[in-house]
Amino acid sequence: MLDLKIVGGTIVDGSGKPRFKGDIGVRDGRVVAVGKVTEDARETIDAAGRIVSPGFIDIHTHYDAQVFWDPYLTTSGWHGVTSVVTGNCGFGFAPVRPEDRERSMLSMTAVEAIPTETLREGLPWTWTTFPEYLDAIDRTPLALNVLPYVPVNPLLVWVLGLDAAKAGKQPTDDENREIARLFDEALAAGACGWSAQCLGNPGEADGRFPQGDFDGTPMPSDIMWPDTRRVLAEVLGARGTGFMQASGVPDDEVEELVAISGRPFIWQAIVANALTMYYRNRLEWLRSCRERGLPIYGQAMTVDAPIHFSLDNEAILERSPLARVHAAGDTAAKLAVLADAGFRDELDAYRPIIFNPFAEMKLHRATSARFSPYTGRTLGDIAGELGCRAVDVLCEASIDDHLTAVFETQQFQASLDALKELVDDPFLIPGLSDGGAHVNFLTSGCYGTEYVARYVRDEQITTLEQAHWRLSGLPAHCAGFRDRGTLVEGAAADVIVYDLDRLAYGDTEFVHDLPAGEMRAIVRAQGYRWILVNGEPIIDDDKETGAMAGRLLRHGQV
Repeated sequence: MLDLKIVGGTIVDGSGKPRFKGDIGVRDGRVVAVGKVTEDARETIDAAGRIVSPGFIDIHTHYDAQVFWDPYLTTSGWHGVTSVVTGNCGFGFAPVRPEDRERSMLSMTAVEAIPTETLREGLPWTWTTFPEYLDAIDRTPLALNVLPYVPVNPLLVWVLGLDAAKAGKQPTDDENREIARLFDEALAAGACGWSAQCLGNPGEADGRFPQGDFDGTPMPSDIMWPDTRRVLAEVLGARGTGFMQASGVPDDEVEELVAISGRPFIWQAIVANALTMYYRNRLEWLRSCRERGLPIYGQAMTVDAPIHFSLDNEAILERSPLARVHAAGDTAAKLAVLADAGFRDELDAYRPIIFNPFAEMKLHRATSARFSPYTGRTLGDIAGELGCRAVDVLCEASIDDHLTAVFETQQFQASLDALKELVDDPFLIPGLSDGGAHVNFLTSGCYGTEYVARYVRDEQITTLEQAHWRLSGLPAHCAGFRDRGTLVEGAAADVIVYDLDRLAYGDTEFVHDLPAGEMRAIVRAQGYRWILVNGEPIIDDDKETGAMAGRLLRHGQV
């Protein structure tokens, strides 16, 4: 007898092949039959009129800490994601010696905006080495599956020492051998590869970096030496498993690392920013790599879901003049900054790099009599009607609501036409959710919902078949998930059943549910009738069932 049978749905299996009506049989957490399934089952799910597909695989997250207090890894777990890759960008918490724990938490706050108090209270710190960190995850109840990278920054600090790693010391041959040994040890314990952010030049520790440490200095991987990356690639080549993820590595070196290792490389991030158009250069290079048979894939920033914020949110535009508001102290002091004419002039001259220009932002919610009638309109439109500037609307609406007025922006200044170019490419991995990071405003774990509801259903710029290949089959192939990503016999039963017409994400909510009572932003899902992980329903009609069906996927599989 089957444990579970999903009957009468439209199956889009994640391989890219055409959809078909059929059933799926599940036993012992695995798909054992696809098509017409007549065998009896202990439980039957009626999927008539719904889409049945593999769960989404999110290969760019920062749930390295959140995994210990949020088994659903929300927002992701509400939005069809059944497996995540953690440890991206070279940032993480292992291997870390006890004396370096505080520093590692401060650094993660700096680069990924996870509150330090949350990390202090939420991390159990029952490990020192990377294999011990994996064991700690293995002991933790999970609703989703987790597959971690080995982040390069902790490796560099462990072997070189903090001061030398931060100074950009070039490792000796012996030190590179020790880095390789620790990496090989982590791979043997079940890690999936290595990750690094490399936004500087080797050994050049002076100056500020776009995503630097809490003291303004670069992270060690920003100024690491290419020889160390080659050593890490050699370890992958010797094992014949695993993959690499990095930003800032020159194209010719990326190609060399793939030649050395024979393993996939995830280049990030392809952003459809109409201001620079640099994404087209990246698309051309990636096409050239495919034509030459190089397994180099791009991670596309396809998320365009609105970001909602208020000026009492300290993480918004923290490198802009608005940082003066956050630093002002109590509410009265913050309001005084917003009322200052000189501050407004400075703000008006500022040009956001991420997020929309102020004139294109919208007033999402206001309660004051003066501004509530303008809800839903752009600040530029409101300013034109009131005879002022967009920044004046931003400041005045915030003053009137004592900082609780809510505004809407986009994460990147991307047009739909530019996004379409990314969505049209069958070998770009969509999403880049950054799940678990920038928690005060970022809710991009809803990227799968947005991709299907907006790009497939509403805009009709791609098909369901291509969407589920990109959201499940392709990332599984790139990231070494050996038995997930497609609904075929023998695969793990990570399955989503959803109503295409109802699929949606809600407005941003702000909740204080992080350890230490810190705030984060969340977005809930609509339209997911069931989400199954390893054959067990973890979501039933958009609500958590409480089932802890997830697993640590050592070597990409249970």
